[in-house]
Amino acid sequence: MDARLHTDPVPLAQALMRRPSVTPLEAGALDVVEAALSALGFAVRRLKFGQVDNLYARHGDTRPNFCFAGHVDVVPPGDGWRFDPFGAEIHDGMLYGRGGADMKTAIAAMIAASESYLLKHPNPAGSISFLLTCDEEGPAVDGTKAALAALAAEGEILDHCLVGEPTSEDRVGDIIKNGRRGSLNIVITMDGKQGHVAYPHRAINPVTALVETAAALKQRLLDDGAPGFGPSNLEVTSIDVGNAAHNVIPQRAAAKLNIRFNTHHTAESLFEWVQDTADGAAARHGARASLAIVSQSVCFYTPPGDFTALVQAAVQESFGIEPELATTGGTSDARYIRNYCPVVELGLRNATAHMVDEHCAVEDVRTLAYCYEAVLTRYFARSP
Repeated sequence: MDARLHTDPVPLAQALMRRPSVTPLEAGALDVVEAALSALGFAVRRLKFGQVDNLYARHGDTRPNFCFAGHVDVVPPGDGWRFDPFGAEIHDGMLYGRGGADMKTAIAAMIAASESYLLKHPNPAGSISFLLTCDEEGPAVDGTKAALAALAAEGEILDHCLVGEPTSEDRVGDIIKNGRRGSLNIVITMDGKQGHVAYPHRAINPVTALVETAAALKQRLLDDGAPGFGPSNLEVTSIDVGNAAHNVIPQRAAAKLNIRFNTHHTAESLFEWVQDTADGAAARHGARASLAIVSQSVCFYTPPGDFTALVQAAVQESFGIEPELATTGGTSDARYIRNYCPVVELGLRNATAHMVDEHCAVEDVRTLAYCYEAVLTRYFARSP
């Protein structure tokens, strides 16, 4: 165990990983968290919306309020594991199981860090809080988003937040996410008129209008990047017609596309552009276009400043490396938290997240806990 810690986070991580909390099931994982935080003097509340259990806990009643956030839900394990995906077994210094990378280990590290810090500083100049959900890997509607709105309606204020998503790449601590791109999934359906290929004048081919739409969308350069972000990108991921015949012009064709976008755009402005492009192509060919948003996530960005520098300094102290600020990767609940306070993400390596045999190094969990404690120490010594 890391001699700098009062409590080893690994047994707590194992206890969390042994709860099969596949979205949106809590499966006892939040009970483990509640027991651990209650023992440290946190006032713990459960917030349930729909099928989703959420937990908010706070130690102290003064500001600033530093919040640890994350999720206890995991994706389904799938087949082919060498070890029980909910067994949390340790082999050759590696902890195996769902949540080993994403992100039950980080939650355990946050709790151990809070305990170690509070033993040294029983009355910090502010509050420590936890916001945990069971809905991050799913629709993410009744989880963090709903809990934040309910807490804000009560007057609860978060001043800064650290999310324990697995951000690291080659070494733990090498990357801190201070932003994430937005994501927009759209399905374009183009309707025409079925007919014989030998008599095209009697039919309307929806494939022609759909291909023209896809080509026009891909041709546009969305932007050259934004502060902290690379260029936005659109990819057509599928064109489906379902036509088994060679001599029939189909009635309908559909395409799926995804746009990963930076702060130059909103989901609304991008959807309007796609709609106008599809409508234009449809009109030129006598077809009819209809669009549906399958999912969308807003982008967030915390500009480099005192808070990001504080977290970077804690990483350098703990891991001995200079972390990079990055905005790459998928989405997270930080996209909701950013509406309430500055937020960054810092966690273990993401190499095995969502994979069969998901795992992490045991010692990395312990060092991450020390790093989180270093964040608390620096934060309350001089609040950003």
